[in-house]
Amino acid sequence: MRSSLTKVRHGIVLLAVCLLLLLTLFACDSDHNPIQARDANPAVSDHKAMASLMNAPDETYSGVTPAPTVNAARAMQYVKEIVAFGARPIGSANHKKLEQYIVAHLKGDQVEYDSFTADTPEGKFPVRNIIAKYPGTKDGIIVIAGHYDTNYPLRNTGYVGANDGGSSTAILLEIANQLRGKKRDGYSVWLLWTDGEEAVKQWSDNDSLYGTRHLAEKWQNDGTLKKIKAFLLTDMIGDADLNIERDQNSTPWLEDLILQAAVRLGYQSHFFARTIGVADDHLPFARRGVPVADMIDLNYGYGNVFHHTTQDTVDKLSPKSLEIVGNVILETIWMLDKKN
Repeated sequence: MRSSLTKVRHGIVLLAVCLLLLLTLFACDSDHNPIQARDANPAVSDHKAMASLMNAPDETYSGVTPAPTVNAARAMQYVKEIVAFGARPIGSANHKKLEQYIVAHLKGDQVEYDSFTADTPEGKFPVRNIIAKYPGTKDGIIVIAGHYDTNYPLRNTGYVGANDGGSSTAILLEIANQLRGKKRDGYSVWLLWTDGEEAVKQWSDNDSLYGTRHLAEKWQNDGTLKKIKAFLLTDMIGDADLNIERDQNSTPWLEDLILQAAVRLGYQSHFFARTIGVADDHLPFARRGVPVADMIDLNYGYGNVFHHTTQDTVDKLSPKSLEIVGNVILETIWMLDKKN
């Protein structure tokens, strides 16, 4: 009888402990429900609004035409043709040839120029930003930018800038192919080939970003700047070992949106493994309050060994990398269009 009573008592105690554990787990779950915690905060920032959009199921976009995709082989061919001009620093004959090449590919599009003379440590140079405009139905502008000049100090070394200058020029030409002749049910998209991004002597606030510093001031003065919903910059995006940085000088919610676009396309492994601060063509716009994001892979080769060297050649690039960045840009535009 003693043995039987002991077993019964043990069973009662075990049952009580199990019930207590269940009640404790239920209470903890109710107190720390992440959905309740988000909903309890009445303040909704732009970042949270974008997070809501990013986390929405695909049904949110039902009936909406999906984003287009780039032709990677064609984009790579553009890079090869661009590199064939040789070095393309500001003020050079090859720079002028590339300018004509870009404009020839934009035949029939609405193209405008921002031309001026830059005063540099090496003298005065002609600088020309090229803007192709694709109108939309929504009030606002999305700017996609990338520089087309190459490093000036390396002009006589055989440097051809396949990645640094070539890849950004080419991807914009391919994005133009996807926008051309199509009605945009969203914001207007302006493609911007920036000029004079590279330093003429040594990188500094005054010796760099000549084109975008001039254009940001011009657009601020004529009222264009306040219409820009997002400024997406591409730079060095052709590296076969593609790893786009998370940039501390970019707008966090816009970088988050780019990452969400990459996730939607299955490209997330190529984005934001490293966080750094990048000085690039987006800075003049960021300083004026424009939402900006720099899509750049600044670790070009092991230890960045290919950056600004004669080893920046086409064989270090991959059509797949151009495809990844191009498609993520188009997906990001598409998601921005759907932002209320």
